[in-house]
Amino acid sequence: MGESKRRKEAIGDEYGKEERIVSWLPITKTQSEDFVKWTSRGSWIGIGLLVAWWVLVRFVGPAAGWWQVN
Repeated sequence: MGESKRRKEAIGDEYGKEERIVSWLPITKTQSEDFVKWTSRGSWIGIGLLVAWWVLVRFVGPAAGWWQVN
């Protein structure tokens, strides 16, 4: 008998299903990794937009004569 058959008999109905982080929470490990990946990407996009906004307000606006920096 192969290892996979033994594992299938030991696990039963849960065989082939992805493991959850916590048994009572219906979130799998892959879903949690995807969440971290997307939130990290979103954070970096937000940081980039903040830097672009700062450059616009600090340098581009005054150079174009839109407003004065005191």
